[in-house]
Amino acid sequence: MPEVNVNNTTLFYEEKGEGEALILLHGLTSNHLMLKQEMEYFKDYFRVIAIDARGHGKSEKPSSYTLDDHIEDTIAIMDKLGVDQVNLIGMSMGTYIAQGVAIKVPERVKKMILVSGNTHAKGEAEGLLAEHREEIGHLSFEDQMGEMAGHIFYNMEAVGKWLQSIPGGLTPEQQVIAADALADFDFRPNLKNVKAETLIISGKHDGLNPPEEGKEIADLIPDARFVEFENSGHAPGIEETDKYMSLISDFLIRDVGTGTASQ
Repeated sequence: MPEVNVNNTTLFYEEKGEGEALILLHGLTSNHLMLKQEMEYFKDYFRVIAIDARGHGKSEKPSSYTLDDHIEDTIAIMDKLGVDQVNLIGMSMGTYIAQGVAIKVPERVKKMILVSGNTHAKGEAEGLLAEHREEIGHLSFEDQMGEMAGHIFYNMEAVGKWLQSIPGGLTPEQQVIAADALADFDFRPNLKNVKAETLIISGKHDGLNPPEEGKEIADLIPDARFVEFENSGHAPGIEETDKYMSLISDFLIRDVGTGTASQ
């Protein structure tokens, strides 16, 4: 994997294909391999760039960082790699990064797919993990996710195989640092400024970022489209793969080459 130094931090990424740029943004404590199926499929249509966010995967792991660092890193990578305009796919934490990029540089994001997203950080008393804090609060983030998996995912067999296929987890200390980076953000006031054509996907059974939170994104981004997957939780791309790939490929590929995205 190549690496690039941006904002005084070394980040690793994988790049395949050519054409319009498509950047893949993974979820919390994971790495670019979370979106491997998207990379392998879209490499025949796009210049696909899958990034290990700072603090994740093979990228440098600072002692502290913020969501804004992730956002600025993505824009800096676009600059370094000569990407004037981009398409984005973000999953979970990746949707937060994608929203931030689309707000900060709206003219540079052509299309955006947000999978299992949210518009803002949950307060201490909000959300699934907060509801179960007494029983799981002492565990690492990944162990909390494991304990709550039945409330987060729907097709546990498919999700289990998928998670096992993603090597390179974080230490408990690194997980805390990564989670702390997402402790305070709220895109709601600025989503009206997004210019990207946007598709939001949520799973009906996702207790972590429920469908109503995905619907809120769609309500705030002009002309955004929202789709709820009936037989999915937090990982629609894994739990209903055929439906998911058909939907996102139609959204991204139907007019490839007609825009101004960087070659």
